[in-house]
Amino acid sequence: MANAAEHSTADGHAGVIGGSSRLGAARLLLWALAGALAVRQAVAVLRLPPAEWLDGFHLPAGGAVGSVYDVGQFAGTPFAGLVLRPFAGLAAPSLEVAWTCVTLLLVAAVGLVAARGLPDPVPRRTALLAAPVLTALMMVSLPVREAASPGRTAVLPVLLVLLAVFRVPGDRPAGFLVGLAAALQPALLLFAPLLWLTGRRPAARSAAVAFAGATALSWAALPRDSWTYWMHHLAGTGLGGAPDGLANQSVHGALLRLGLTGPAELLLYAALAGGIVWCGLRRAVRYARDGQLLLAVAVTGCVAVAVSPTGWRHQLLWVLLAVAGKVGRRAADRRVWPVAVVLAATLPSAVLLPNLAALAPVRDNVLLLTAVVAACAVPFLPRSSPYWRDPVPTAHGLPAPARWSRVPLLPFWRRVLSRPNLLLELLLIRVGYSLYSHIRAAAPTSRSLAEGNGRQILGIERALGLDIEHAVNHAVVDTPWLEAFFDFYYTSFHFVVPLAILAVLYWRRPGDYRWARASLGLATVIALAGFWLYPLAPPRLMPGLGFVDTVHGPQDLANPSYGAMTAISNQYAAMPSLHFGWSLWCGIVIVVLAPKGWQKLLGALHPLITVCAIVATANHWVLDAVGGAVVVVAGFGLVHVLSGPRGLHVDLPAPRADHPAGEAAPEPATPAGRPVAGSRP
Repeated sequence: MANAAEHSTADGHAGVIGGSSRLGAARLLLWALAGALAVRQAVAVLRLPPAEWLDGFHLPAGGAVGSVYDVGQFAGTPFAGLVLRPFAGLAAPSLEVAWTCVTLLLVAAVGLVAARGLPDPVPRRTALLAAPVLTALMMVSLPVREAASPGRTAVLPVLLVLLAVFRVPGDRPAGFLVGLAAALQPALLLFAPLLWLTGRRPAARSAAVAFAGATALSWAALPRDSWTYWMHHLAGTGLGGAPDGLANQSVHGALLRLGLTGPAELLLYAALAGGIVWCGLRRAVRYARDGQLLLAVAVTGCVAVAVSPTGWRHQLLWVLLAVAGKVGRRAADRRVWPVAVVLAATLPSAVLLPNLAALAPVRDNVLLLTAVVAACAVPFLPRSSPYWRDPVPTAHGLPAPARWSRVPLLPFWRRVLSRPNLLLELLLIRVGYSLYSHIRAAAPTSRSLAEGNGRQILGIERALGLDIEHAVNHAVVDTPWLEAFFDFYYTSFHFVVPLAILAVLYWRRPGDYRWARASLGLATVIALAGFWLYPLAPPRLMPGLGFVDTVHGPQDLANPSYGAMTAISNQYAAMPSLHFGWSLWCGIVIVVLAPKGWQKLLGALHPLITVCAIVATANHWVLDAVGGAVVVVAGFGLVHVLSGPRGLHVDLPAPRADHPAGEAAPEPATPAGRPVAGSRP
């Protein structure tokens, strides 16, 4: 018995040591990733020409006489100009390197301090990995990419506030740091009311005194600049860029972009700013008293930038810190808020939303809207909630014996059966398609290579007896009603049918929705490899073969750019044909899942009509359709390998005593103990 106990203890110690070593290796890899991203950002900044790099600094060197706002590019406070003025006398290369390195080191410091501010209790894995993960995210975020430019001190105020709240022990030193941060970015003086309302009144008074002292010092040293900043430009409005420019992600800037001007705009701005301050500070105080200090700081920072007359993108690092809040009672919903914040803070707005006039007010203000929503609307959970540590678990399908257990990492891929969060799905679908479009457009576009591959495809088809494109194309051209039908089918059904199928499955059959969506996504990713490795000219762009482009009209084949069409998509991304591939995916999904025979027949007809359309309009070769079929089959096959057959039994989590009645488990896709619709027993 003693030997058994000793062996058990030894095994436990070995497991702990093994877990610690794996955690340490993961942490090291994440810090290496953050370092690589920092080096990438530094290279991107330092590659700018010296003249262009110094455009953003624009400070009189040393003790030279002159206004820091003479050129109009410097947007900081007079106190910031007073602090930065000595650095302008440095040689250009030294200044570039020093500024970039210090900025990136400040970002890493923000990540370290913010990770220490996570609310207790924090799992050990989260505590150790939070700092490198947050630092890596900040390195690729839009605020940090812009903050690395010269003359911008947006990262330093964030660090000063975080140090004041989490690291400095005394109230007066902490308030002094907050006052310095406000002297660099005046709207951050809102942290003084937060300190006051949370019981740290000496710190609030110290912050106000430090801000007043720094501002008075700048008035004494730079009276002309202080008058320009505070009176002529109303706390910097219009300095460093037009107030209605997209870089001004504040309520004032958004109203100006909507076309509002004059007293009406100022009154509306004042009313909105007052409402945001009142709501945001109330929530921040509540989170601070709840022990979620990092979330309280992030909310207050979002409020400060939103209500400032000029809230530049590089000042919105607070948005990324708002991932500290937990949203959602279900485990499946916990990822929605962090993913939305990361996407809004790291991706250009054109990637998040399509270029439609109706969406312009949202697309132009993505960061601002994210900050306002974080400050006033997102229902962050209190720590007293029973779902804070234990959200409602997700229902998964039971492991399938048909899975390939020898393939690495597959045990970590489990089939989720519950309906996914709609907002997260829409975000991921939009971002995924945008990235697909960018990669597809960036694929090689060598005309000679594409035409050479086109002749190669035509030779293979002639050898196989499949070269029917020319005959079909001209037969359709000679039949006007048939030409109109195929042109309409080619341009209209490519997106409508897959999106309609996904929408129906999402609403009616969530388990099958995930299966279908994953197979379509994997097929599309595989197709991108074909676009890169085998650029191919479609029949309509092959010179001397006599094909007629029925959809786009006659093409000038002597012009390699093919006019405005090149700006829409890569004309040589033809192999494999996703026009046919997506239609085949639609047909397979409908035939497998549709309950009625006539529905299955329509599903089977869709890829048949599509292959006729792509050949008749001279947009694809027959072998392109074969390639599309291959990638779709590969997509379905990968999903089968990764998560087993489509039909899986439901694995419902056990009810929990601390959950309210009716919320012990998520809504199952089917009754417990029964297979998912369409599955095998």
